[in-house]
Amino acid sequence: MKKIILTVVLLLVSMTLTACQFGNVGSDKSITVYTERHYDTDQLLYDRFTELTGIEVNLIRDDADKLITKMSNEGEDSPADVLIIADAGRLHSAKELDLFQPVTSDVLDENVPNHYKDEENHWYGLTMRARVLVYHPDRVSASELSTYEALTDSKWEGRIVTRTSTNIYNQSLMSSMIEIMGEEQARVWATGLVQNFARDPQGNDRDQAKAVVSGVADIAIMNTYYIGRMLNSSDPYEVEVGETVRIFFPNQETTGTHINVSGAGVAKYSKNVEDATKLIEFLTSEEAQRSYADANFEYPINPVVEPHDLLKSWGTFIAQDIPLSKLGEHSVLATIIMNEIGWK
Repeated sequence: MKKIILTVVLLLVSMTLTACQFGNVGSDKSITVYTERHYDTDQLLYDRFTELTGIEVNLIRDDADKLITKMSNEGEDSPADVLIIADAGRLHSAKELDLFQPVTSDVLDENVPNHYKDEENHWYGLTMRARVLVYHPDRVSASELSTYEALTDSKWEGRIVTRTSTNIYNQSLMSSMIEIMGEEQARVWATGLVQNFARDPQGNDRDQAKAVVSGVADIAIMNTYYIGRMLNSSDPYEVEVGETVRIFFPNQETTGTHINVSGAGVAKYSKNVEDATKLIEFLTSEEAQRSYADANFEYPINPVVEPHDLLKSWGTFIAQDIPLSKLGEHSVLATIIMNEIGWK
């Protein structure tokens, strides 16, 4: 009972501190957010931000490329105040198209480590996920797994599944391999990987885990948080899949596991930079970061917030140590290579 009371007290203190930081209740202001994220957690956080500040959040949801095109076409007439994208490569592309403006914020500098934000402060990370190997423990031993590169070994022929080459998560993984290996070796790697596919790429990340459990494949390349969401799904089969598979973080003795981020930046032509910045500050605050971690099973960006217990049970891991901007710089080349070598 004492532990429960202490937890409640700490939560109330956290909420009070957040309210003091962002307090401005009674304001009739509003901001418009362009976002590709579609999770219930995000809506709850926008509602909480409005509760704390009185600032209404108007949402425009679409996929990243459509939002980027929309903002580009709108130019100075764009109503967007904040752009939120679930991929560092797309964030870099938006910056290159001059859709962001740099912001100066002591709060953001404290909440977001340098390697999770744009070097010129055009965008800041909100959440992080790792792209890992998910395997069936009855058919694969963890001792057999090591690196992304080793997936080209002939012993994995017909045993690997992942999403299509049009999926941004795979494009960014390919971009990271170009940065690490160079263009030609990355091409060789992708060619060998495709030769070991169990089927033509299809479906989302959850479908890859289901393919492993159903016997279509033995290994899936997918993002960590999907396993967390499956384990907490209302669908009993998804729970079964999540309980059956295991997670392996590749390249722990070499270049590290590939990571990616969702991030946010203040729109170039925002009419309300102050309140737009406030929203991003809130989304990187301890309260919001705990919500991302506990409800959506994403790794928090804010270093003072611990991952969900489920994620901690998978163990710690070493992440790729490359500038996230490289995921955007190599994205076009990555797509070209994937198409040329037959990654459907």
